[in-house]
Amino acid sequence: MLRTSFQGVARLVRHKALYRSPCLLPRVHLASAFGSSTESLVARFCPEKTDLKDYALPNASWCSDMLSLYQKFLEKTKSGGWIKLPSFKSNRDHIQGLKLPFGLETASDKQDWRLFTRSIQLEGQGYEYVIFFHPSEKKSVCLFQPGPYLEGAPGFAHGGSLAALMDETYSKTAYLAGEGLFTLSLNIKFKNLIPVGSLAVLDIQVEKIEDQKLYMSCIAQSRDKQTVYAKSSGVFLQLQLEEEQSQEQ
Repeated sequence: MLRTSFQGVARLVRHKALYRSPCLLPRVHLASAFGSSTESLVARFCPEKTDLKDYALPNASWCSDMLSLYQKFLEKTKSGGWIKLPSFKSNRDHIQGLKLPFGLETASDKQDWRLFTRSIQLEGQGYEYVIFFHPSEKKSVCLFQPGPYLEGAPGFAHGGSLAALMDETYSKTAYLAGEGLFTLSLNIKFKNLIPVGSLAVLDIQVEKIEDQKLYMSCIAQSRDKQTVYAKSSGVFLQLQLEEEQSQEQ
């Protein structure tokens, strides 16, 4: 049913009817959405001053490969155009001020919202990961070390844990590269198992952006690229701002 719903959204986008259906995704007002430039999106997503805890920082559980590759990419942030993305416990902390279209907002008195991949608080037991984003090339690299709470086959990470992190990395990349907010499709081909406690490197690339959709690809492999763990592709929905729509008319 969920897949059918998303397919319906995709069809509406294709026929430019998305904003005429108040029960699905009404148009986004400029007063409640961010600017479309990559620079403004990154600035809002990566605040320079914050009291929020960044979970994408090294801790004692990180393996040597994870630590060394992290330092390598950290160096690239100084002159290579890469940006290290902070990882707060909820996307609400990253995109403060962005209001979802009517019908997609939820009301609750619960305050401890947590991103699925940040729901396990014990260091090294669940998802240990950090994402680096390259704005001009619209690509990302995610360093992923699965903990024992993500086990599937004994000693290896569950395939679903990798799928979830691929989707998470896709979503961050899609948002920063072109205001992509919703996953329309995610296709994965698993190749090999990831040993618990080892490093997997996810390379994400935006292939193209058209018809309000971002088409992306990912390959997850070992650091030396000798072992491919999985390959995937994803399509994300890009919300069109009211100003852009009026220009078309």
